[in-house]
Amino acid sequence: MPNTTLFKLIERINNLVRSEERKKFAAIGLQPVHIQVLEYLSTCNRFSDTPAAVADYLGLTKGTVSQSIQVLERKNYLTKTPDTEDGRVVHLALTELATELLAELKPIEVLEQAQRLLDGQGFSTIEAALHAVLVGLQKANQARSFGVCHSCVNFIEKDRHYHCKLTDLPLTRVDSGKICREHVLLEDASEQSQSR
Repeated sequence: MPNTTLFKLIERINNLVRSEERKKFAAIGLQPVHIQVLEYLSTCNRFSDTPAAVADYLGLTKGTVSQSIQVLERKNYLTKTPDTEDGRVVHLALTELATELLAELKPIEVLEQAQRLLDGQGFSTIEAALHAVLVGLQKANQARSFGVCHSCVNFIEKDRHYHCKLTDLPLTRVDSGKICREHVLLEDASEQSQSR
């Protein structure tokens, strides 16, 4: 049976990282996919610098890669050169502007902040480590936790029924096992009370 919790943790971490990338790259008029194309081309050899290779490596459709290449070419981040032996094949190369851009781009700060929160902690499972990464990312970029209701500081049992202290409404058993936008981690609440 697949570990759906592990998959969901990876998916949520990916969503947070992509959200930060979109904000950062939008400031320079690019999308995360454009930077991914440039990063790939900066590391591949001369046999792997074709649009087809980019699509394979990034797991994207040829159409998406083609559109990304057009954007990058218009912005003077890459050039196309026909293959000397097969005119149907095109080789892609970074311009000096693209090389400078990649050198300027720093790793996303929230990842570095999350890493600092995790340093020195030992984890018994991948799931525990990824959960800690997710919590670290959420704290670093001040994102909502969207955790499972029954793990929230506002989840209580009242008169032998589940209840939300925040909304002062009863919760069903189904509600208590689903994610909530208003979720507050128990550890976040204890940290806030200690800092007061």
